Amino acid sequence: MAALAGLIVQVPGSDVSERVTVAAACRALNVSPSSYYDWVRGRPPSDRDLGDAYALDTIIDIHARSRGTYGVRRVHAELCLGGHEHAVSRRRVARLMATHQLAGVHRRRWRNGGPRDAASWPDHVNRQFVAERPDRLWVTDITQHRTGTGWVYCAVVLDVFSRRVVGWSIADHLRTELVIDALDMARAHRKPIDTIVHSDRGTQYTSWLFGSRLRQAGLLGSMGKVA
Repeated sequence: MAALAGLIVQVPGSDVSERVTVAAACRALNVSPSSYYDWVRGRPPSDRDLGDAYALDTIIDIHARSRGTYGVRRVHAELCLGGHEHAVSRRRVARLMATHQLAGVHRRRWRNGGPRDAASWPDHVNRQFVAERPDRLWVTDITQHRTGTGWVYCAVVLDVFSRRVVGWSIADHLRTELVIDALDMARAHRKPIDTIVHSDRGTQYTSWLFGSRLRQAGLLGSMGKVA
């Protein structure tokens, strides 16, 4: 604000000239005129300003950890799913990122059968569903079940060594959160290290959110080969 004040020239006897100069200086420095006048009067920042400041710190951190690749959609998803304290609307994320010139990397669109998956893993299992110890190999899948009020979907994580279900999630949708919730339950119960997580190539498992969860947890993704 001190830099802004230095740009504003008081024209004696002309309030209009002063306002025009303030507006021009505010536009040049990307500051709202109301914020400038609040600063001049010594007013404390508004609740919205404080909320923006807290949210922006988290947004900048997420964007930096993604090495500058995450755009509005991915940053907003991390805010919602990552347990961050300052979850905000997608519109607010877009406004703050645009104001501070934060942008993601746009993935190339493929045609005629080219790669489309946001995350793809090699097949580390090769149909050998055996494990020499607990939590060496997990397999995960989704099943659907008809009820009196419609379909429900169940995502399960199974430890191959013990044949026990170590994580599960039930919902009335097939969004990626379904499989992430099951994976998070398994992680909370077993504290795995270098575990292989094998799945099919369904859109929930090839999503960037699921792949990001695996990488954050130090787990190794694996996907069956397409027949």
